[in-house]
This record gives sequence, structure tokens and C-alpha cells, in this order.
Amino acid sequence: MNSIFFKASARKLATAAFLLVAAIGVHAQELKIGFVNSDRVLREATPAKAAQTRLEAEFSKRQKEGEDAAAKLKAAADKLDKDAPTLGEAERNRRQRDLVEQDRELQRKRREFQEDLNQRKNEELASVVERANKVVKQIYDSEKFDLILQGDVVIFASARVDITDKVIKALNAQGAK
Repeated sequence: MNSIFFKASARKLATAAFLLVAAIGVHAQELKIGFVNSDRVLREATPAKAAQTRLEAEFSKRQKEGEDAAAKLKAAADKLDKDAPTLGEAERNRRQRDLVEQDRELQRKRREFQEDLNQRKNEELASVVERANKVVKQIYDSEKFDLILQGDVVIFASARVDITDKVIKALNAQGAK
């Protein structure tokens, strides 16, 4: 899952790396760097799981209705195929038009469902991301980090600098909300 928090362009990353190298040379002191795997946070943290459960509960009925409508349409198409040789041309054409109209309606409902689901998913993710950002900021401040990177840009990060577990534990301590 691509995350939207801590997004950094390659240019920003290159600038940050340059500044780190410059800071190391100028101050010759150890920098405290952290790394957060945002995909893990959005997969494993209790608020993220709760958001997924809310979405499933909210949209499961509509999803089932869509699946039922698709099955009904398929059954009607199969019945038309079976009955076609014995139907008159006018009746066959009427049933084909009905199937086309039902298919259009089904496709419209699927699009609406997907748009609604995506909108709600984005709302839920934004809430989790906002909370995660606050937790990362608290860890940054309390543990005096110089730099915290996010997983969309980092190629490798050792367990020594990975603070993902701390972020997840802090979010879990806050509860699902």
C-alpha cells in the first residue's frame, strides 16, 4: 500500500543526504536518525485495523447487493442464451435490450460503489496518517532525533534506526478511536 505520509521527492532526499554529509563533516558528532516503515504502520497498527473493519462493515451490504445483482444478470443472460432458439425475434430483442440496460445499471452502481469506497478509505487513511504523524513527531521530540525518514524512499534501514515498532506501539496505546 502506498502511503501518503512523509512523502519526499528524490530531490528532497538528495538535499537531506547532502545536508547530513555536510553536518557530519562540520560538527563531527553523531546524528540520531530514525526510520518509519509507513506500510507496516498502516497494516499493523490498531487504528489502521479498526479503520479497515469500519470500512468492511460500512460497505459489505452494498458489495453483497452488487454481487447478487451480477449473479442475477448472469442468470438472465444464460436463460436468454438457452431460450433464444425458441423465442421470436421481437421477444429476443426485447430481452437483449433489458439485459443491456441491466448491465449499464450494474456498471453504474459498481462505479458509484468504488468511488464511495475510495473516498471513505482515503478519509480513514488520512485520519490514521494524521495520528501516526503526531506520534512520530512526539518520538522525534522526546528522543531528540536529528532526522526521521519514511519507507517510500529508503532503500535499506538497519533495525538500529527503525522506529516503526515504537510508532505502532504508541498508536496501539492510543486505541482504535
